[in-house]
This record gives sequence, C-alpha cells and structure tokens, in this order.
Amino acid sequence: APLPSLFLSFMAAARMRGLGVRSLRGRSSCGQPLPCRYVSSSSSSPSSSRLSRSLNARASSSASQATQKTNVLVVGGGGREHALAWRLRQAPSAADVFVCPGNAGTADDGMATPAPLSDADFDAVAAFCEERDVQLVVVGPEAPLVAGLADHLRERNIRVFGPSAAAAKLEGSKAFMKDLCAEMGIPTAAFQTFSDPESAKKYVVDLNSPVVVKTDGLAAGKGVLMCETVDEALDAIDAIMVDEQFGAEAGSTIVVEALLRGEELSFFALCDGKTAIPFASAQDHKRLLDGDEGPNTGGMGAYSPAPIATPEMESAIMKDLVLPTVDGMAKRGCPFTGVLFAGIMVVDGKPMLLEHNVRFGDPECEALMLRYQGDLVEVLMRAADGELDKLDDDQVSGPNAWNSGTAMTVVLAANGYPGSYAKGTRIAGLSEAEQTTPPDGCVKIFHAGTSEGAAPGEFAANGGRVLAVTAMRDNVRDAAASAYEAVGKVQWDDMVYRKDIGFRAMQ
Repeated sequence: APLPSLFLSFMAAARMRGLGVRSLRGRSSCGQPLPCRYVSSSSSSPSSSRLSRSLNARASSSASQATQKTNVLVVGGGGREHALAWRLRQAPSAADVFVCPGNAGTADDGMATPAPLSDADFDAVAAFCEERDVQLVVVGPEAPLVAGLADHLRERNIRVFGPSAAAAKLEGSKAFMKDLCAEMGIPTAAFQTFSDPESAKKYVVDLNSPVVVKTDGLAAGKGVLMCETVDEALDAIDAIMVDEQFGAEAGSTIVVEALLRGEELSFFALCDGKTAIPFASAQDHKRLLDGDEGPNTGGMGAYSPAPIATPEMESAIMKDLVLPTVDGMAKRGCPFTGVLFAGIMVVDGKPMLLEHNVRFGDPECEALMLRYQGDLVEVLMRAADGELDKLDDDQVSGPNAWNSGTAMTVVLAANGYPGSYAKGTRIAGLSEAEQTTPPDGCVKIFHAGTSEGAAPGEFAANGGRVLAVTAMRDNVRDAAASAYEAVGKVQWDDMVYRKDIGFRAMQ
C-alpha cells in the first residue's frame, strides 16, 4: 500500500537531529599499517583532540564484541567498488568480503577477495552467493540494477542492497524521473521530452535560451550536454539522436531542460522502501578541465562534506526532494531500497533536483568511504531488510559515524578521456604515494581502471578514469595539499587530472 507522506516526514524529522554532526571518535581512518589520526568531538583543545590509534587494535576490540559476522559480495569493478569493499571489510560485523569482478587494486590491497564473475551473469552471481554463504550483496554500478540484478537475487532469497529494476528507472530513464518530479511537485528545471530530433530542434529554436540536452537512458555519466547557444543545442541533439554517440538505445529519447545556474551538490540518503534517512553530502567536479571547462566526464574529483550542505540545506533536501521521491515511488508500486543519490543545483539558496541516481556516486563514494567509520555492513543490511528505523542516529549521521575533517578525491584519467585513450600504459609509485601520511590525516588510492603490471608494485592503465587519489585532513585546504602531494608521487606518463578540486570550498 502507498506509504503516507506524513510518516516519511516524521521519520526524517526524527533523524534530523543528527544532521550536520560530522565528528568521529574511533578507529584509524585509512586502515593502513601506519596509524591515521582523527579529530575527536569530545575535546576542544588541539592537544587532546588529535589522537592516533591503529586500525588493527580497534578492529580487534570491535570484533570481540560482535555476535555475528556477515559475508559480503560487492558487485562492480571500479573505484567506487574498491572503496566500498575496503570500508565494508573494516566493519566490525564483516566476515569475508568478495568483489566481482574487482580490479587490480582490490586484489592488491588484500581487503577483499576477487570473485571471477561477470556482473552481467546473474545466475553465476547468485550461485556464488549460495556457495560462499553471502548474506549481503552490495551492487555498485547502475547498469546491473537497471537490468534487474537485485530482483534476480531476491528471487533466490539473497539479501541485496540496491533497488529493483522498476525502482532503478529513477536513473535508467531521465524522462521517468522528470515525470515523477512533475507528479510529486519536486523542484526541478522546466523540461520537455522528445523521441523525434526535428521536434526537439524546433523546441530549442523557439525557446532560444540555454538548455541541457540529456539522453533518456544510461550513458556512463556522460550523456548530459550543456548548451549555451541554440547552435550548440542543435549539435547536441544530432550527436545523441542522429549520430548515436551514446548508443542507439540511450539516445532514442531525450530530455531537454532549462539550464540552471548555481552551485552543484551531491546528496546521499539511505532508503528501505518506507524510511529515508540522510547519509552524507559531497561536491563533484564533472568537467574535464580546471575552472569547470571542457567536456562532461564521469567525474574528475570530489570532496566531502560540501560546505553548502548546511543542516538547514540538508533538511530542505530531505523535505522537498528525497521524501517526495520515496513517497512517489511507493505510490507507483515500486518502493525504493538502496542509496538515493540526488544531484542538486542550489539556485538562490533553494535546492533543485538535476537528477536521481540509484547508487553511490563515483568519485564521491571514495571520499565518503574515507570519512565514514561506522559499521557499514550493519547499516546496509538494515536498509535491505526494511529496518532503517531500528538504527540509532549515531550509526548513520551521528558523532560515531563520520570523521570531522574533509576527504578529497583527485581522479587520474588516461590522456584522451572522455574520448579515445590508450590502455596498458605503466603505472608505478603508488605505495610511495600512499605513504603521504600527515599527522592529522591519511591517503588512500582507490583503483578504478587498472590491471596487473609487468613487475611487482606496478600496474597498467585499463580504463578512462584509472585512479582515485583520496586524502583526509582536518580541512579542505589541507586535504587538497595531501591529495596533490600524493598525486605528484604517482609515476604515470599518460595521466591527466584537474588541479583545482575543491576550489569552491576554498574561495
């Protein structure tokens, strides 16, 4: 039955008291042999607020208190999945963590066991879960979710964190998402949907103002073209619908919407079909070049938390964007379970929805997982079981969940990305880069597109976005300094990266 909006609003209000609290007292942040320092919210003096404890000592203590251990499978092979597997493995309630198919980084750091499976082979994934007694599957990418992996696993009585195929249409179809916004009164840009390129062209000519042209279907985060002029919009329509640059299926229908101007924000909420609770904020950098110039990409860097996400802003996002979405999906008979990732433009202090994604963002996830230090296994299991209302605030958004500093990710991409690029180029120096460990933070490199190298300690580039160099410090300036210091130690002649990640927070 449809869930009343009042109940959702009540649950959100009950959780709001945890918003804006971003401190952690607990284990080492990076989980590496070298201890990582953290900031404690229980003391205001600099000497007592910076304490250092090793992950192993903390994990050992937590493990002795745990009554049940859970085997986990992470589905996917990018930087997001490396970060998820790495953080899940450190949860007190985690037993074995597997990742399919993973990458050279997930295999190298020893935090997860590679599973030689294709995430497109649903039967093989289900059989692996049954053979290895996997009690929780965490699906990283959007494509398997849209294709129905979560449905397939649930039919085999396998617990999964992620939405059904019907609910994943929030990301799988931008037209579906925009129609839901219109139905539920969710603030978003004015739009029209087209399946005929000539009709779309007539619309942008008549409109004669800046627009965004989007593929309706999945396009690996790159099917969004911002057009300042009519000619640019006409070219974008041809690129998507006529030239099929993002695939025939993804571009058979397009959404044309007004171009909003403001500050972008990524916001993540955990949902169990009936309850939605805030998780974290971040700010992504989609454009390839410094100063937000160049073509759109899957994301060239991110940092968390985003200063613009004040407690008041997060409250407005939950009330105006997240809760109506969860309510609307329940009314449509496809309740949403998983992480709801709202891409937002803040316009004149008001949040407006750009898009919904049905998974953790990449590269936002790498920054989030460095900051989050609660028991992620327990939290995601509660969401999968429809029991988020049984969690305490401090397990998700309270003082025991998040490091009080800033985590920043700088993406190293192959030269030529997001267009054509070479594979197999040599990468070295990553161990040295990860030793860039300042007294109040740490550095972790997550692999997004790598394969094994020719020599020990070396890797080969095997994708467009290849590495996510992530640092955590007390503040955004120091996090940037450590991240870029680590980038400087990476030996890879073919890499390109932005040099201004976090510039808005530092202005």
